[in-house]
Amino acid sequence: MPPELSKKNGLHFYQFPNLAQFTEIKHGMFTRLSGFSKGPFQGLNVSVNVGDDPESVARNRHAILTCLDEDELVFIHQVHGSDIILLSQFQNDEKPSHRRRPVSRKVLKILDSGFRRNDNKRLLKLALLKKENTDTPLIHNNQTGDAIITDIPGKMLVIQTADCQPVLLFDPNQKVVAAVHSGWRGSLQNIIGKTIMSMVHHFHCSPEKIIAGVGPSLGPCCCEFVHYRKEIPDSFWKYQKKENHFDFWELSQDQMLETGVRTNNIHISGLCTKCRNDLFFSYRRQKITGRCAGVIGLTYSDRR
Repeated sequence: MPPELSKKNGLHFYQFPNLAQFTEIKHGMFTRLSGFSKGPFQGLNVSVNVGDDPESVARNRHAILTCLDEDELVFIHQVHGSDIILLSQFQNDEKPSHRRRPVSRKVLKILDSGFRRNDNKRLLKLALLKKENTDTPLIHNNQTGDAIITDIPGKMLVIQTADCQPVLLFDPNQKVVAAVHSGWRGSLQNIIGKTIMSMVHHFHCSPEKIIAGVGPSLGPCCCEFVHYRKEIPDSFWKYQKKENHFDFWELSQDQMLETGVRTNNIHISGLCTKCRNDLFFSYRRQKITGRCAGVIGLTYSDRR
């Protein structure tokens, strides 16, 4: 069953039914529909690294924050690897028994340089003054990795995709969320499994409690590797469904099952981004293109 398409404040986004039941989180797989970007980036592009106008990107990001009724989007510099970023409200040297000690919202240490709603006017002014400079930390996060985990409310984690899998995870017991960018290279490195085990190790999560959603991405219908014998190790060839085509959705599910996530807690959207280029950006379909946002985050009780 495909995820449910919702519309709010003019933006269209999909929500996983298994995640939508939890009021402690907000999430969405945003389509390219609406938005301020033009040309090959037409719609709701959130990436500053693809050649789009920074002012348009800033407006698109602000539109998502308004839609979510939240104050901060956390972006990371994705590199198709397997590094994982941890954003915790507790110091690294604290004892596990003290992990659930409440922390004031006002004194939380800012561990990232994400996009905040009240940054919008400043970012738009900056974009107008520095359209040629997309390296400013005010525009995007400077931490490099392909997955991010947090237990801090108010931080909406963002994965940017144009065919790669955006994977959203939530442990309702420990109140921990994660967002994973799983391209084919990341899939071969088991970035999803590593993220889940990081949730277990650093946040005391239980895999059998984790709720997971695999968002719109390249489906087995279009996931073609002409040179797969050179690019994909033979241990993954069992996921080949027809000549040169692979099912990375099935691989992602197997990697989650191997960690202990339950089958009935996994929802795969089944939406192929190359087939539905009208809804999503697709690098395979159009090399110069934007990036869609997959978002998940813990929310404060007054924002539910």
